[in-house]
Amino acid sequence: MNLTAQEAAAFLQSRDGYLILTHRRPDGDTIGCAVALCRALRQTGKTAFVLPNADATVLFDPYWGDTPAPRDFIPETVVSVDIASLSLFPENALPYRDQVELCIDHHPSNEGFGKRNCVESDKAACGEILYTICTHLLSPRESLPQEVALPLYLAVSTDTGCFVYSNTTPNTHTVAAALMATGVDFRAVNKRHFRTKSYVRLRLESRMIETMDLHHNGQTAIAAISLEDMAQLHAAEADVEDIAAVVGQLEGVRTAVTIRELKPGECKLSVRTQADLNASAVCKRLGGGGHAAAAGCTVYGSVAEAKAAILDAINTVKAGG
Repeated sequence: MNLTAQEAAAFLQSRDGYLILTHRRPDGDTIGCAVALCRALRQTGKTAFVLPNADATVLFDPYWGDTPAPRDFIPETVVSVDIASLSLFPENALPYRDQVELCIDHHPSNEGFGKRNCVESDKAACGEILYTICTHLLSPRESLPQEVALPLYLAVSTDTGCFVYSNTTPNTHTVAAALMATGVDFRAVNKRHFRTKSYVRLRLESRMIETMDLHHNGQTAIAAISLEDMAQLHAAEADVEDIAAVVGQLEGVRTAVTIRELKPGECKLSVRTQADLNASAVCKRLGGGGHAAAAGCTVYGSVAEAKAAILDAINTVKAGG
């Protein structure tokens, strides 16, 4: 059952005892949506918490506040935000795989695992959907309270690269403008997430560029960060947040691939493309998915094997396979 944002808000108003789930290796969109929804539900008198996510980096520490659920909390209603598939559930969310009453997402590859789903694949960020849901939840307010608006701005801005990615739409800007109008400190969010890099992060980017492989006359770039790179540079997870955006900045590149070796024999891949190649179709060949312009997958093997696998997938999709 697929619900509109207004129908999703009506459903949320009819229940209580909420536990909100975020995806593995959480980004600003899933965290921002979860925190905003939790606070909006509390504004209506509901009991709501966000399931703690051990994968979250320190970059997002300022946003959680008092939303993480206590260990002994037993939910009545489970909601997931920005999660396209069950494979993206963190380990502590696995017990709730069959209990998701409402799945809110914007990925075209969404599996529809919720008992109810609110999926709008034309939205650049899940935060855009949550904005509409929260405005219905908190109606007739003229604007959202800042404690809801700030995490939503985080969600929308980070999933669009501060509004420069190709997924950005007029609706994205409309939502961002409405959130900014509430008086939130959007400048601090922009500075923290888009204009501040650690020394280690800059060294990681340099190493990626030095070891980058170019294919298709320089139109495809494949860069990798190995466990050895992370150890040598003393890098932490916060140093690699959204590092997939770096490769596509190279002039002439239309398909950018970033490979992260997470542990021996396991690599996470991020693929970003222009309109002439569907990133989701490429990643689907390796068991992943996402959007037409940005998708991801996991390859079980070495970095070299991951490079070979993704290049083969790209070539196959390019050839019409």
